[in-house]
Order: sequence, then C-alpha cells, then structure tokens
Amino acid sequence: MSKKEKKKITNDWGTDVHLDIPEDEIWTYQVPGLAAPHINKPYKYYTLKKVLFVITIVIAVSLSIFFSVLALQNDTFKYEETDNGIQFSKFSNTGYLYELEIDYVSDIEYIPGNNDPATNFKVVKDETKPITSIRQFTLNCDDKVKTVYIGANVTDIDPKAFYSCWALQNIEVDENNPNYCDVDGVLYNKDKTELLCYPCDHDEYLRQKYGYEKELYRDEVTPEYERDIQTYVVPSTVKKLSEMCLNYANLRVIYLPEGLETIETLAVFKLHERVDQWSTSPSLQNIYTYKSSDVTDTHFTTKEALGEVYLSLPDGLKFIGSDAFSYNQNLQYVYIPSSVTYIGHHAFWDACYKEDGEIKGVNVMNVACDEETFATLTVGDDWLPKYDKGFFKKAVDMNYSAAREAVK
Repeated sequence: MSKKEKKKITNDWGTDVHLDIPEDEIWTYQVPGLAAPHINKPYKYYTLKKVLFVITIVIAVSLSIFFSVLALQNDTFKYEETDNGIQFSKFSNTGYLYELEIDYVSDIEYIPGNNDPATNFKVVKDETKPITSIRQFTLNCDDKVKTVYIGANVTDIDPKAFYSCWALQNIEVDENNPNYCDVDGVLYNKDKTELLCYPCDHDEYLRQKYGYEKELYRDEVTPEYERDIQTYVVPSTVKKLSEMCLNYANLRVIYLPEGLETIETLAVFKLHERVDQWSTSPSLQNIYTYKSSDVTDTHFTTKEALGEVYLSLPDGLKFIGSDAFSYNQNLQYVYIPSSVTYIGHHAFWDACYKEDGEIKGVNVMNVACDEETFATLTVGDDWLPKYDKGFFKKAVDMNYSAAREAVK
C-alpha cells in the first residue's frame, strides 16, 4: 500500500479532523458528501452551460444598451425654470435632427412600428410654454444641426450657446424678436451693435448661395471665391465682437468698422480652411478697418464701397480679450492703436511660427504708443506671439511708436 499523508484541518467547532489521503489520490480524492474534483475532467453539460451563459450576457448587454439609448432619446431637450421664464439648457441630438426650432418647449415623440431611426420620430411642441433664454453651451459641439430658428420670445442668448457646432450653417431669427436679429444667417443683437455668432459652417451656406459646387481647397481658391466665401464685412453699427463669435470660421479677410470698441475672449480664435479632404490649416490672413458709417451689406464687393480703408485693428478700439486672435498663423500684420487699454492673456498666442530659420505670421507687434505709455496698459501673460528658439519660446519684438503700414 502506498505511503499515506495525514492532513490536519479544523472544523467549524474547533475540533481537529484528520484525513488520510493517498498520495496518488491527492488531486482526485473525494470527501464524502461533496462533489468530486474535476481536475482534467469535463463538466457535465459544459458546452450547453457555456452557450447559455454567453446568451445571458448578450441579452443583458443588449437590454442595457436599449435602455441607455431610450434614456438618451428621452433627454433630447432639457429646460429649466428661471425667474425670467423657461431656459433652454441642453440639447442632445437624436443623430437625425438637422433643423432646430428654439421657440417653445419641445419633446421627441416616437412613431410606433417605425424602426428607421432617421424617420421614426417627430418633434412636438407645447405652445403654452415659450422659451425665453438659451444657456451657454446648449448645443455644445453638435455636428448635425445645420439651421437654427430662434423664436420671437427668446430675449436672452448666451454668446457661447452655439459653441463648436461644426455643421451649423445659418441662424434665422423671428423678425418679431425684440432683442435679436440675423444678417444673412449670422446672429446679431437687434440694433446690430454686437456680432454674436458667425456659424462654423457658414461658408457652406455661402457656397450654395453664390453657386459654388463644393468646398475649394487652399491651392484651388480663386479671387472670386475668396471674395464671396472667405471675406466678411462686419456692419458699421457694430461696437463689440462677442465671445467666440467668429471662432473656427473659414475666413481669410475681415473688414471691421472704425467704431468697434471691444473684441471679446476667443472672438477671432483659430480661423481655418480645408487644405485637403482630411486636414485644415489657418485661414485668416488680413484684417482691415473701414471708415464708412452706413455699411449694412456683409458681402464684400470692393474696398471703394467701404470708403477709406486701412490695415489692421481700428482706431478707437479699447479692449482685446484673452485668446482673441490665437492660432491664426497666417495673419500677416497687426497694429495696435493707442486707444487700446486692455490686452488679455494669450491674445495673439501662436500667431507666428518658425520655418527654415524665418519667422512667419505676425513676426513683430506694431503698437502706436511709446514704450513708457504701453507699460501703463493692463496686459495679460503671454499675450505676444511666440516662436521656437532652441529649447525655448521667444516672444516677437515690439515696434513702439510705430506708424501704421499703408494698404497695398
């Protein structure tokens, strides 16, 4: 008989229990009353149990996804009660909403028996509940909505309400709205003293309007295309460019009115255009100021139609916000008039770069006042463009008491 090994264990009552287990049975020994070990043996109905387990997991995951999607569908529109009425606070696209009417509290109603997600719903409105305000980031980063209609009762729109709406082509405002209007699909306040939102994809709207079949790439742009699609004239009534109002727009040239006083945070941030099918590049090249006081047409025709025109920022400008012109590496020239009293941090960040030993973009900052006077201004950190110099970033030089460069 083979040598036996004694195993000593303690049961639940603290009494020692000795098991004599033969060495050759150490992995297969069956304790009376317990199931036999399955070392190197298949379980009974193993394949069937495995299939049932997998099916159970699949059903559980599917139900989880179903109820998650259902919850998301039911939260397409979110509203909040405020002291001034009903605020539109959050929009989560179904994936198939391309036009959005912001006038009354709305909900999604699904059509029984229709399984096509593009057509199985309709938007229903409660016209007893008018929307009075739109909160910041309500449509944050939506990439489906092309047109937004704003109703007559909306009296307060945060300038950041339509931030990074990549497919947004135009914003239309009810003519009876007392506080807001649109100028050819661009959002303004009613008296057109503030530019609030130039939609990210407004160039697509303009291409359709002026008969261009597709978006042209940088090396295909014609003078006519640049004039019709990539040049924008801000109306002469405008005093303020609001937060983020022109960010990510496809514009090469902007004409500002001499009466402009404020350029808010991120107002002209990272303007860009297509280089090819897959990538984009900075687009903004020139900023001009015009003196005419009766310009209403935002479509550029000729400089003569704008009266006297000069390069860069307007005389009378007082405030340049943080990151106002950041990441515009194709911008050729900046002149800061003596009227400016505030420049926010990173106002012209990354507006230049170094290539083959040459500084391109804004390679020098021209300012009207002398160095002593400029030192009295309120200026944020890193407001000047910087370029790579060895292991460090070096700010471009300042040209104090500069004369404004003439229009070529």
